[in-house]
Amino acid sequence: MANDMWPKRAARQAMIEDGLALFSQKETRLKGIEDVRARKTLAMQMIASLRRLEYTAILKGRDIHPDRADPSDPLFDPERAAIFHARGDDVDEAIWLVFLSIHLGQHREHGWKRLRDVYSGLGTGTWTWQRASVDPDAFRKWLEKNHSRIGGAFGNHRKYETLNPASKSSTANVIQSFVDLVSPSPSGYFSALARAVGNDPKTIFDVAYRTLQIKRFGRLAKFDFLCLLGRLDLAPLEPGSAYLRGATGPLKGARLLVDRNRSSTTPSDDLEAILQRLDSVLSVGMQVMEDALCNWQKSPQRFKHFRG
Repeated sequence: MANDMWPKRAARQAMIEDGLALFSQKETRLKGIEDVRARKTLAMQMIASLRRLEYTAILKGRDIHPDRADPSDPLFDPERAAIFHARGDDVDEAIWLVFLSIHLGQHREHGWKRLRDVYSGLGTGTWTWQRASVDPDAFRKWLEKNHSRIGGAFGNHRKYETLNPASKSSTANVIQSFVDLVSPSPSGYFSALARAVGNDPKTIFDVAYRTLQIKRFGRLAKFDFLCLLGRLDLAPLEPGSAYLRGATGPLKGARLLVDRNRSSTTPSDDLEAILQRLDSVLSVGMQVMEDALCNWQKSPQRFKHFRG
C-alpha cells in the first residue's frame, strides 16, 4: 500500500510501523494499532504529515516570484508570500500574513480567495501590517462597507467565523485583538518572548501557546499558527507536545491509539506522556503526531489523504 503511493518513503514507513509495534510490546500497550492494517494506516498518515513539513522545507530553498506575494494575482500563496517578505527583511509582514491565513483559512473549493480579497482590499490597496496596525479602525470601516462583496469562504476549520462587523466574532475584532497583542511589531513580540524564557523552541512554543490571547483563536488555531511560524523560521517555535487538552480530532486519535476507543476517559495528560515517549522511538515530532492522529482516527483501517 505504501510502496504504491510513496515508494521513496517505504523504508521510513516500515521504521514507523516497526517502532509502533515495538513500543506497544515493550513500553505501553497501544491497543488501537495491534491490527496490522491500523498500524500501517497510522504510519501512512505520519508519512503524509512528514511530506507536508518537507514541502515547506523545499519552498524555503526555492526562489519565490513576487507575484506569489501579490494578493491581486491569482498566483498568490500566503506561505510563499511569507517566505518572500521574510527574505526582504519584513518579518512583521510575514507573521501578519500567517495570522491572516490561519484566521481566514484555505477553502477546499475557493482556495485562498477570501484571504486574497481581504488582504488586497478588494484590489483597492493592500491591508499590510503597517497599514492595518496603525489604523485598525480604518480596516473596520472598510469591512463594514465591503464585507458583502468579499468572495470565497472561510476554511473548513474556520467555518464558524464571520466577516460581519455587527458580530462580536467579526474578523474586524479578531484583527483588533491581534494588533493589540503584538504591536508595534509581531517579530518583536516573539523575540521578546524568546529573551524572557530562554532559547529552547519547545519552551518558547509552550509559553506562547499558553499566553496567546487572540480573539476566536482556540486550541487548533493557536497550535496551527505557532507551528507554521516555526516551520517558516519566522520565530523559534517547536511544539513539545500534542496539546490534547481541549482538542477534538487529535484527542480522539490518541484515545483510539491507546484504548482502541475514541470515547475512552483516559485523561489527556496521560495520553500526552505516552505520545512523548512514543516520539522518542519514532522521531517524527509532535506536530506530525498531532496531525497524523487527527487524520487517522477518521479512517483507522484505510488510508485517506486529507488535505486540511
